[in-house]
Amino acid sequence: MAEVYLSLGSNIGRRPNNVKKAVVLLDECGLVVEKMSGLYETAPVSKIKQRYFINACIKVNTDFLPQKVLRIIQNIEKEMGRDRLKPKHKGYERARIIDIDILLYDNLVINKRNLKIPHPEMKNRSFVLQPLADIAPGIVRKLTL
Repeated sequence: MAEVYLSLGSNIGRRPNNVKKAVVLLDECGLVVEKMSGLYETAPVSKIKQRYFINACIKVNTDFLPQKVLRIIQNIEKEMGRDRLKPKHKGYERARIIDIDILLYDNLVINKRNLKIPHPEMKNRSFVLQPLADIAPGIVRKLTL
């Protein structure tokens, strides 16, 4: 089984419930949730004014390959109402009912147009590092050295 770390965030509606619902749906789809961080309220990175996010990280185990994990994530985002319209300009981010990113998948390195593992921005994002440190402090120490 592969060990996979995911980041989740929501800034629309009942944000904590959105994150928790996504975790349940991921588990139901075969991504066995082993650990979940606490929930953190964080400022949006966007240049437009929007509501703060609730963020969390989870560790899952799965036999699915990375592309299948990505499809599961995107299906859950869509099912929960995520709008994946393209940004109009750099720095613009749409508000999200749910956002799920693959941070790490075992020790794999993937650099495809639609999938980059490890997530290229995770070490620059406190809203990822803080919850990830809850469940994988050794990984965060390696990332921040």
